[in-house]
Amino acid sequence: MAITETSAAIPASGERQAVRPPNRLFRNISAKIALLPMILVAVGIFVGGTTWTIVYSFTDSGLLPRLDWAGLEQYERLWSQRRWIVSIQNLAIYGICSLVFTLVIGFVLAALLDRKIRFEDTFRTIFLYPFALSFIVTGLVWQWILNPNFGVQKIVRSLGFENFTFDPLYNADIVIYGLLIAGLWQGTGLIMCIMLAGLRGIDEDIWKAARVDGIPAWKTYIRIIIPMMKPVFVTALVLIASGIVKLYDLVVAQTSGGPGIASEVPAKYVYDKMFQGQNLGQGFAASTMMLVTVAIILIPWAFLQFGGRAKK
Repeated sequence: MAITETSAAIPASGERQAVRPPNRLFRNISAKIALLPMILVAVGIFVGGTTWTIVYSFTDSGLLPRLDWAGLEQYERLWSQRRWIVSIQNLAIYGICSLVFTLVIGFVLAALLDRKIRFEDTFRTIFLYPFALSFIVTGLVWQWILNPNFGVQKIVRSLGFENFTFDPLYNADIVIYGLLIAGLWQGTGLIMCIMLAGLRGIDEDIWKAARVDGIPAWKTYIRIIIPMMKPVFVTALVLIASGIVKLYDLVVAQTSGGPGIASEVPAKYVYDKMFQGQNLGQGFAASTMMLVTVAIILIPWAFLQFGGRAKK
């Protein structure tokens, strides 16, 4: 009788119970437990600091933070300041030009290096080297180069072109483009390396098939290669955009916001209001507006990166 009951409890050989895979939440649980303290500290500092900044942006804080509620007064004052409006305009001009030119130049340089040219390592090092420098050093170097008394203008005039003028850092109408030159010089190398890594990940058979079909190289890049590199371009866009929003060091090193307020940017406005103007409320309001800008950038990126995976 015992043998019969035991055999009845054992399922038939053809009936195997389906083994459910572990929930994604519990995969690599030991690694997640080890990372938990770091995640809690990082999230706590970020969320806490962000909440603190937003709350005090609605106060009339001066030299020290105080819960003296002022409603939307700081934001109304912020958007009535000509200096803030100019900083937003400068950031928009710098940002659009930086996004376009950094991506285009970085991709073109990567495509050229991907052709297996001689001394590739040397050229890659030369193009990437400026990224190793701080923005302060880059700003000072380009301040000297663009100085009309001993920079490019002086050199060209010494060659006989007496009427040549090139002083973007001293011309309020084009000073933002002088900053752009230095920013492109430093940031293009990193984007070039990211693009080059993406190009090296393309299967060589695709190029062989395109050559067999007689498709020109430029058309292969536009119609095949670039669409396949969408994640690479998204990553590059996020890196460039994050650098644009926090632009500060380059401006301070090259122009200190001048001539006048012609090269002001939001990050410098925040610093000046909080630490020089002793107006924390105004600085917090400007910081919150910068946070909104970052959110506008990150939310579409997160949707592009993870939205498709969530549907799957």
